[in-house]
Parts: sequence; structure tokens; C-alpha cells
Amino acid sequence: MNNETVKPPASSGYEQRFELLVSSITDYAIYMLDPEGHVSSWNAGAQRFKGYAPQDVIGSHFSRFYTDEDRAAGLPELALRTAREEGRFEGEGWRVRKDGTRFWASIVIDPIRTPDGTLVGFAKITRDTTERMTAQEALRESEQRFRLLVQGVTDYALFMLSPQGLITNWNAGAQRIKGYSEAEVVGTHFSRFFTEEDRAAGLPELALETARSTGRHESEGWRVRRDGSHFFAHAVLDAIRDEQGMLIGFAKITRDISEQRKAAESLEQTRNALFQAQKMEAIGQLTGGIAHDFNNLLAVLSSGIDILHAQQPGSTANRVLDSMRRAVERGALLTQQLLSFARQQPLAAATHQLNTLVGAFEPVLRRAGGPQVSFLFDLAPRLASVSVDEARFEATLLNLVVNARDAMPDGGTLTLETRNVVLAASQVGGLPAGRYVCVTVRDTGTGMAPEVVARAFEPFFTTKPVGKGTGLGLSQVYGFIAQSGGDVVIETAVGKGTSISLYLPAVEEAGPVDAGLPAVRSERVLIAEDDKLVMAVACELFETMGYEVLTAPDGVAALRVLERDDDIDVLFTDLMMPNGMTGLELARAARARHPAMKIIIASGYPQAALQHEEPGSAEFSFVGKPYRLADLARHLRATS
Repeated sequence: MNNETVKPPASSGYEQRFELLVSSITDYAIYMLDPEGHVSSWNAGAQRFKGYAPQDVIGSHFSRFYTDEDRAAGLPELALRTAREEGRFEGEGWRVRKDGTRFWASIVIDPIRTPDGTLVGFAKITRDTTERMTAQEALRESEQRFRLLVQGVTDYALFMLSPQGLITNWNAGAQRIKGYSEAEVVGTHFSRFFTEEDRAAGLPELALETARSTGRHESEGWRVRRDGSHFFAHAVLDAIRDEQGMLIGFAKITRDISEQRKAAESLEQTRNALFQAQKMEAIGQLTGGIAHDFNNLLAVLSSGIDILHAQQPGSTANRVLDSMRRAVERGALLTQQLLSFARQQPLAAATHQLNTLVGAFEPVLRRAGGPQVSFLFDLAPRLASVSVDEARFEATLLNLVVNARDAMPDGGTLTLETRNVVLAASQVGGLPAGRYVCVTVRDTGTGMAPEVVARAFEPFFTTKPVGKGTGLGLSQVYGFIAQSGGDVVIETAVGKGTSISLYLPAVEEAGPVDAGLPAVRSERVLIAEDDKLVMAVACELFETMGYEVLTAPDGVAALRVLERDDDIDVLFTDLMMPNGMTGLELARAARARHPAMKIIIASGYPQAALQHEEPGSAEFSFVGKPYRLADLARHLRATS
């Protein structure tokens, strides 16, 4: 074996190979600078993407590759100083080719020193990273556009969740809909937006689990805003996975659909109201036809009974005929009830103030309510007038009160309420928009199930035991109110009582326009009373009945009012007043001046004793103290 020693190649051989290596690299510009920054070597890569041949640049300063802006800012000098002082400079920026075009460069400058530390120059490596920078910039712009898009969406809440359901970002739509700022919610669990009932039922966890297992969860339900208010939401939860299929979070989209839900419910209510109206119309037509035919049959029977009576039969036959007569009368009453439901009864409609009618009928209603029922009257002041058949209206109230009483076999509270209301179109049934008077009879009784409410107005439908009701009470109420241009609404729940509201159109009389609606002229009353406390009570009672109230502290002042104002409908005066004029003297002066004026005198004296003391006082209506709304209403109706 030859033991030849291999000698290392000469250093010149290494230098040659190194120069060949550097000069053959074309993806990097690798060149040397002297300590002042002049180019001292130049490789093929530098020539390829800078465009200069070696003879064009060797000996020139490397700053020629910088933009004018960077040279003016002193960046070439800064790069050399950093490399000299810190041992390395690394950066990125725009550079200029020979043809004037620009490219984005990644630069490294390393100082070159001798073993004793003397700086002999710099090694500079430049790489053209324009494509990478362009791609990064495009990605950044895309991400920015996406962020702007997400943040610009205000109709949807768009946000991300961690795999555990924690909120990681928040857009402007989420802040608008839910009311929270980003700082308030990021890092908190999204279940905070659910209602307490839904959280207790585990709905947030169910949503996450469904999206995790199936990729998506879609739902609708109530959500809670920052201020505690609720909105109805449509929510979509999508699982987000990386390229390996690992779950990295969820994308959540929530939209407030409260208005759409409200519109859908309103449409459904309108459809149901239309169906109910059509059903009741069809039943009414059928019922009316049957009632008319039945009336004709009763007429034949009634005439036949009269003929048989005229023949003077025996006592036994007379008893039979009397029984037949009573049966015919009951049949006639039944046909009237059926015609009432069918809205084919003639109405004696007139303009009335319903508080006045209720006040006058109050004693009858209280007796009908019975001793176990606590009866409350809640009558709105300045109630608008309506056009209604007085007797039929009273029968309607009586029907409702009796039904309410029967729904409270163990006693309870019955409230009769009147209100002025303004309705939008189809807000109640098919009623047009406008002003209405609403009369509500409310009980605390057993209530009704939905299936019972759906048939409550049908004739002969009743839930009462056999012999306890005909099933025509509410059907008559419905028929009368519908024939009067109104509608009836039932609000009830089993075990929570029932409210039945009657809506009647307000009478629109000539007068000033208020808030875009014609005003209703109220009757005017002049109250003469020297006691301020009694005066306040009297004013309240008359305002409750819808009167416009004028006042005077004594008879003399009241007479002055009557002398300058001819548009007063009622004079209500105390009998005993100061300043030399009694209520009776005022009444006589008023009657002489205004013969058609209604005059009522309030007195603590018995009327018989008063007539003995004051001959001629019987021509006026007297009400005893203390008086109630029902007393005033009754005297107003009786006084001409």
C-alpha cells in the first residue's frame, strides 16, 4: 500500500473555486463593498436582477441602487454604520434597476475585518423578494378588505368563537344589535347573550356540540341585549377547521329579526281575523235565514192559537192553548236573539256618552254581579261619544257581567273599564284606523282555553251545564257590536281570568283638528259650588262622563258666566250658596235665559221638606248629598 501524504490545495485554488461559486449564483446579488461603500466585486445574480454589468458599477457607490427618497433620508449611510457598529445590518426596501424599474429587496450587510479587527470592507447580499412581498401585500390587502367588509356590516352580528365558545373578535353589527363594545365581550362566553331559561336548558352548549359534530347549527330564539331588553334572533354557527381538520373555532352570524317576526305574527293575526270574520258572517247568514223562517212558522202558530181561543173551548183546552202561547213567546224571544247575532235586528242608534250610560246602569250591574263579587268601575275622563243603541248596549253589559260572575263561583274582582283609544288599520280585527271607545269587562275567574275562545261567539255554543245557559249571550254581544261598526276582543287564559273588550267608533263631529284627527265636541257643564273640596269632586265626576267643565264659586258669578256664554248644556248648582243668591234662584234665572238647559240642584235636604220650604222647586231635578256618578248620570238622563 502506498502511504502518500495528500497535501491540501493551494489557497489560490480555494479562492478560484469560491469565486466560481459566488459568480455562478443567480438568485442572489452577492458583491463586496470597500469601507466607504464602493462596489468592489459583482456576481451574475447581481447583474441579473439589477441589470448592471460589472464594468458599470465597480468603483461606484452602492447608494446608486437606492431610491431618491431613501438616499435623501440617508439610508445607505445608516446601513453601513449599523453593520460597522453592530456587526450586521438586515432590512427590506425598494431598490432601483439600471432601467429605472423598482424591485423589493431583502438585504444583509456584514462587515469584513482582518484578524486584527481592521475593517477592510463589507459583504452585501441582496435578494429580489418582489413576488413574495406582492403576495404578502395582496394577502394583507385581502385581509384588510375582509376586515373592512366584516366591520362595515351593521345588519348582522359577525364574530368568532374559540372551540370553547369564548368570543375572539366582534364587528360593528354585533355592537349595534347587542349593545356591547368589543372590549366588553372579547374573552367572555357567548352564552351571555342567551336568556336565563335557555342557559338553564343548556342551549348554548347544544349549539356548540351540534356545530362541532355536524359542521353547522341554525336556530331562532330570544336573545338579550346589554340593557336587558330582548330581541328575536336568527343565528347560524359554523365550525372552522384547519387543513388537518382540527377544530380551531366557530363563526357566528346573528340577525335581529324582531320586526320580521312581528310582521309575520301581524299577518297571521290578520288572516285569523279574516277567517273568523268570514266564518261568523257565514254562520250569521245561515242563522238569520233560519230565524226568519222560524218567525214565519211562529206567526202561523200564534194566529192559530188566537183563532182557537176565540172559539171559547173548554178549560182544559184553554190551559193547553196558554202553554202553547208561552212556547210561542219563548220561540219569538229565541228568534230575536238569533237575529241579533245575525246583525238583522233594527237598532235605535243615537249619540251617547258611554260613561253616562254606565253610570245610570251601575245599580243594575252591581246587583247582577252578586254579593260575592267585588265590582270596580274605572271610567276614563273626557270619554268620546259613540253612536249606539242604548237599550242594546245595556243588555250587552249585563250579559258580560253575568258571564263574568258565573266564571267566579267563589267570588272575585270584576272591573268595568272605559278608555279612548286610537287604532291603526287592522290592529283590532278588520277595523279601519281611527279613534274608538273601548269598554272592557275584566274578571279574575276561571278563564277559557284557546279552543273555547275560538268558538265563544258561535250561537248555542256554551261550556255551562245543561239548563244554565243558551249559548246565545256572547253571540248577541258580537252581533250587536259588529252591527254598530265595532269589534269584540277576548283576552283570557285558563286560571287567569278573562277580559272582553268592546271597540266602538268614536263619533267624529265638526270641530278643531287635533293631532290629525277630527275632535269630538264634549257637552259643557257649569258647576256652581262654594266648597272647594266638593267642587273638586263634582268636577272629577263630570269630567269622567266626558263633560267640559266650567266653574263658579257662587250664584252671582255663575249668572255672569251664563250671561256671556250661551253654549252651556248643563247647570249643576248647590242649593245653599253665599253672596245673596241661592241655587234655586240661580236655577230660575238660568231657566228663564236658557229654557233647554238641563238643570240639577244638589241639596242635603230631603226633597219633600225642600218642596214644603220652597214652593215651585218641583220643576227642577234634585240630587241628594252625598251623590255618586250613577246618581248624576241618572238625573242627566231624566232631565230635559
